[in-house]
Amino acid sequence: QVQFVESGGGLVQPGGSLRLSCAHSGSIFSIYAMGWYRQAPGKQRDLVALITRNGNTNYADSVKGRFTISRGNAKNTVYLQMNSLKPEDTAVYYCNVEAEDYSGDNVDYWGQGTQVTVSS
Repeated sequence: QVQFVESGGGLVQPGGSLRLSCAHSGSIFSIYAMGWYRQAPGKQRDLVALITRNGNTNYADSVKGRFTISRGNAKNTVYLQMNSLKPEDTAVYYCNVEAEDYSGDNVDYWGQGTQVTVSS
């Protein structure tokens, strides 16, 4: 019963910037990490960046040095600052929460996705 609100996607020219935001509501027993994944047309969904509850971060090689993931002051928020955008960054970006449920099983919760299009 977890819901997400994602925002910040849109159309931007190559070299431009966007900031994605995600906030979730609903009860989650224990969060391990929050992150962003993306899926381009005809491609599989891949990890872009994640941040653990301890503040450790992990990035895909293709976005290192350009993207920055961060947490909001509230525990239910996560951001993705995207700079120096390239056409190959075009994809639907999905907010993700990795957690342990009340039964002790690992579970992933997903937002509905927000479209990012990089084109001149």
